[in-house]
Amino acid sequence: MSLKHLVGLLSAAAISVALAGHASAEDKIVKIGAVFPLSGNAASAGVHAKAALEVAMDIINNAHPELGNFPLAKNAGLAGLGGAKVELVFADNQGSPATGQNQTLRLITEEKVVALTGAYQSGITLTASAIAEKYGIPFLNAESVASNLTERGFKWFFRTTPIATDFAKVYYEFLTDAKAAGAKTDTIALVHDNTEYGTSVANTITTIFKEKGLPVTLDVAYASNATDVQSQVLQLKEKKPDVVVMISYTSDAILFAKTMQAQDYKPAMLLADDAGYSDPSFIKAVGKISQGAFNRSSWSVGPPGSATAIIAEMYKKKSGDEMDDTAARQMQGFFVLMEAIDRAGSTDPAKIQAALKATDLKPDQLMIGYRGVKFDDKGQNMLASGIIIQLQDGENYVSVFPRDGAAKAPVMPYKGW
Repeated sequence: MSLKHLVGLLSAAAISVALAGHASAEDKIVKIGAVFPLSGNAASAGVHAKAALEVAMDIINNAHPELGNFPLAKNAGLAGLGGAKVELVFADNQGSPATGQNQTLRLITEEKVVALTGAYQSGITLTASAIAEKYGIPFLNAESVASNLTERGFKWFFRTTPIATDFAKVYYEFLTDAKAAGAKTDTIALVHDNTEYGTSVANTITTIFKEKGLPVTLDVAYASNATDVQSQVLQLKEKKPDVVVMISYTSDAILFAKTMQAQDYKPAMLLADDAGYSDPSFIKAVGKISQGAFNRSSWSVGPPGSATAIIAEMYKKKSGDEMDDTAARQMQGFFVLMEAIDRAGSTDPAKIQAALKATDLKPDQLMIGYRGVKFDDKGQNMLASGIIIQLQDGENYVSVFPRDGAAKAPVMPYKGW
C-alpha cells in the first residue's frame, strides 16, 4: 500500500469519525426513569403524573417560543448537550414499595437511565431512592412530603416540593387567621392512613401544632386502601372536633366523603393535606358533596396568555383534566432536573449531581408558586412554599390564603352537600 493511499484512507476515516461525532451530538438521547403508580389504588395520580411529564418532555424536545423565557422552551432539545432529546422511561410501581424498588433497579441496570424521578407515595419514594443512592444515580422527587426522606444522609436525593413541616406551619397560620375571623379552631382531629406519608405528616403536624400551643385532641388512624371507614367517621361525629385534617390518598378520600354524607356528618372545617383531595378523580367522584373543603397547593394557572396558562392548556389537552397541584409539582420537579442536566452539559451522574447542588432558580423561572429552587445540604428545596385553596362553586379550587393575593375569601363553615 502506498503512503499516499494510506494517508487517503486515514483522512477518510477521520472525516467519517468527525461526521459520526456530529451526528451523535444531535441524535443523542438522555434517558430519564420515572417511577409512578400506573396501576392500583393510586393509578389516577400516576396517570396524571405521566401526562404532566410527557407535556414537559414535549416542551423540552420541541421549540416553544410562545412560552417566552421559560427555561428549556426556546430550543428544540437540550442546548447544553448539543440539542439532545430527552426520553422518559416509565415504570409502574403498582403502589408497592417493593415493586418500586425493583422497578428502580431495572431502570438503572437495564434501561441505563442517567437520573430518576418519582415515586408519588412517600413510602415508595423511600425504597426507590435508596436504590438510586446505592448506584449513584440522581433522584429528583417532586411530590412526596414525608419529612424523613431528606433526613437519611443521602447525597443523590433532591426534593423540590414543600414538605410536611412547611405545610404544618401554613395550616397553623391559616387556622390562626380563621379564628381571628370568628371560626372555632380550638379542637383538632387528624385523620390519616398508616402509610409512610400518613404517619409522617400526622406526626409532623402534631409536633408543630403542640409547639405553637394548638394541641391535636384526636388522632384517627386507619388502614390504607380501606373498604369501610364508618367507625372512623362515627368517632369524629361523636367527638365533634372544630377542625378535621384529612391525610388520605384518593380512594380513601373518596370513601370518607361518601361515608360522611351517608352518616350525615359535616365537620365545621375540613382541611385536606393535598394527596387524594387534589386528584381530578376525587373532584369528579365527590367534589359536589365536598363543597367548602380546604386544601393545600402551590399551583395557580395564572393570567391568560401566561406561560403557566399555556402549559395548563397543554396539560388539559393531553390528559383531559385541569392541571392539579400534584401534577404541577411533578412537572416542575422534572423541569428542575432537566435544567440541571442541560447546565451540566453531560449525562455523567456525578456532573448532574453537582449541577443539582448548584441549582439557584428564581420565581420567574418556575411554573409553580415557590420562592425559588435552591437545595440545602440534605437535598431539600429551601425556597418551597404553598397556599391554602378551597373547593368552591362546584368543582373548582380557588386560592383563599394568604388573603393578600387570594382569588376569593374563605367560606365557612364546611358546606359538604
